[in-house]
Amino acid sequence: MSKTLRYLFAFIGLPALFAASGLACAAVGATERPHLVRIDGRHTLMVDGAPFVMLGAQVHNSSNYPETLKQVWPAVKDMHANTVEVPVAWEQVEPVEGQFDFSFVDTLVAQAREHKVRLVLLWFGTWKNTGPSYAPEWVKLNNRRFPRMVDKDGKLSYCLSPFGDETLKADKKAFVALMGHLKKIDSTRYTVIVVQVENEVGTYGTVRDFGPKAQAAFESAVPQAVLAHKKSPVALAKTGTWREVYGDYADEYFHAHAIASYIEEIAKAGRAVHDLPMYVNNALRDSSTPVEPWKNNFSSGGPTFDAIDIYKAAAPHIDIAAPDIYSQDSAKMTATLDLFQRADNALMVPEMGNAAEYARYVYLILGRGALGVAPFGIDYTDYSNFPLGSKVTGKPMVEPFAKIYAVFGSMQRQWAKWASEGRTYGLAEGDDRKDQTLTMGNKWTATVSFREWQFGERSWPNSTKEVPLGTETPNGGVSIAQTADDEFIVVGQNARLRFDSASKEGNGWMYARVEEGHFDASGQWVMERNWNGDQTDWGINLTANPRILKIKVARY
Repeated sequence: MSKTLRYLFAFIGLPALFAASGLACAAVGATERPHLVRIDGRHTLMVDGAPFVMLGAQVHNSSNYPETLKQVWPAVKDMHANTVEVPVAWEQVEPVEGQFDFSFVDTLVAQAREHKVRLVLLWFGTWKNTGPSYAPEWVKLNNRRFPRMVDKDGKLSYCLSPFGDETLKADKKAFVALMGHLKKIDSTRYTVIVVQVENEVGTYGTVRDFGPKAQAAFESAVPQAVLAHKKSPVALAKTGTWREVYGDYADEYFHAHAIASYIEEIAKAGRAVHDLPMYVNNALRDSSTPVEPWKNNFSSGGPTFDAIDIYKAAAPHIDIAAPDIYSQDSAKMTATLDLFQRADNALMVPEMGNAAEYARYVYLILGRGALGVAPFGIDYTDYSNFPLGSKVTGKPMVEPFAKIYAVFGSMQRQWAKWASEGRTYGLAEGDDRKDQTLTMGNKWTATVSFREWQFGERSWPNSTKEVPLGTETPNGGVSIAQTADDEFIVVGQNARLRFDSASKEGNGWMYARVEEGHFDASGQWVMERNWNGDQTDWGINLTANPRILKIKVARY
């Protein structure tokens, strides 16, 4: 069966097949391999034969041990997450060369099933945050066999070289063993749905490896596949060496190709054993400034937005280059999402700060049709991510995300289907607190404002200068799914929506019906009450408690 036919077939009878939790396997397609589908530039993650959206939670780096999982599952439950991202460290599974121990993986998979969540495994191998800290001691302490990079002055770098043949051979062997073990224990259940290969690769302090093997490769011709994917930011030679083609950008792009080629060998070998979607994550360069050559201001060689094309050329077995976002700045958030959401690259945010200020971005990310999102540091180990994340730990850290995940979780399969069809839209309150407008199809718009009371207009002469409690900092957001020409599902918080007609048809328009409700276990809409009068006269006011509305608009 073709991918397109399988994709369409997966939608038949969707509400009857899946519980609203989205975690129960359907009778049809229960053992179908998770995979990505791309239609008309949109990307969909298929799990159990139907679209799936990851409401994710990534645990802390050192929460990948059986005893610590006791502090993971309560946080995951409180957050209403359906997917948990957990590291598997090379040093953990192969502490002695050739002797593999996958007991933690067994425990993790078994407990994930008990808690009815899916897993994304994060392979911390040769590189974790650019360094070899999670490689076994027999690797990271043997520079002769497993060489480190050399900077332009001949000094050894902290970072293992992507030109280390023995390093690649050993990493690949361990990763293949992991994927083989997953096939053995999970090929009929697919608890693990996605795998991350390495972690935030690249190098700080030196733009690339200047060792003899690396230098010889740098002075050779740029591969044709790279030339076909990545155009030079400056007009130079169409073919030739890296310097001749890319000028001052050559070092960074060469390094990206070297690392991507290394990762490709690992991913290709792993997928040959157990074929799951795979991605690489990225420690970002600044998305709000023009692209310039590396100046020791970001991790050179990683899948930064300007190097995605090189990763696509060198690593075809990697499906996604994904951004790790640790800036609360709303303009940079939007710019980053714009740069990573491409026709050839699915949008997925596998790491995001876990401070309350990031919660509003869930509406923006899922509204844009992302495969999923996962705040980082979701467990109860009493470890704070501040200043990149939350100052607080425990339930207060989880709660801002939990209330949003709860409403999306109740309709997650439906939302994933709408997103796959290009029917979803989203926004988050900006740092400037200004109104924003969404255009949905060619018939309707929704203007969203923030810091509004539920009654009246801010423009009134005697309008209060006070603002609602809880809106001291930006935290509003709205996601909308257009389920029919004139019908919408809306979810959001701390925002006021005003629909309007994008055309001049008829005499005017009105809300035909605004229902508050929920989706039941069979995916059917259940109305709880109909909004009218004060609840619609001043716009559709969403308070601090997210809720689901079914809105029908009509012309008269």
